[in-house]
Amino acid sequence: MDRRSLRVPPVKVGERYKVKIEALGKGGDGIARIKGFVIFVPNTKVGDEVEIVINSVKQKFAFGEVLG
Repeated sequence: MDRRSLRVPPVKVGERYKVKIEALGKGGDGIARIKGFVIFVPNTKVGDEVEIVINSVKQKFAFGEVLG
């Protein structure tokens, strides 16, 4: 088995982070990174610095939501 498929995501559901939106995904969601791990954040734009809570974690990416 490939080692990358066993990598544990560096974030967990419920954790909070301050992130900067670096890019936009195909669906228009903002993209931030935590330790290189992609976090999709809806309702943001490139350059936004926001506090998020992680609400879903997959093997290669996660979804966060802006707090406040």
